[in-house]
Amino acid sequence: MRHKHGYRKLGRTSSHRAALLKNLTIALVNSGKIETTLPKAKELRGYVERLITRARLGDFNAHRAVFASLQDKNATNKLVTEIAPKFKERNGGYTRIIKTRIRRGDAAEMAFIEFVA
Repeated sequence: MRHKHGYRKLGRTSSHRAALLKNLTIALVNSGKIETTLPKAKELRGYVERLITRARLGDFNAHRAVFASLQDKNATNKLVTEIAPKFKERNGGYTRIIKTRIRRGDAAEMAFIEFVA
């Protein structure tokens, strides 16, 4: 039973899960909107929103904290300089999840995740 368990394992080891969330975040930052499975989107939401909250400060330490998680200079720079300043006045809720379809091959629920505003 789940009972207050903090995260979804997504059928992966912890290192694979960390790499998956990092790569999904980079894709989301670069394109603004991605389609993935619903559980992955729900898990990604918390990960991305924590990064945006850190990036909102916009100082050198924000760059370092975001880069430590993403390990991608272009995505880090775009997140800190372009995306995060749009959310200066917003207290959380930076992303939106929209359910789209059921994937034909394995009947997985699919969803779009995108930045609000």
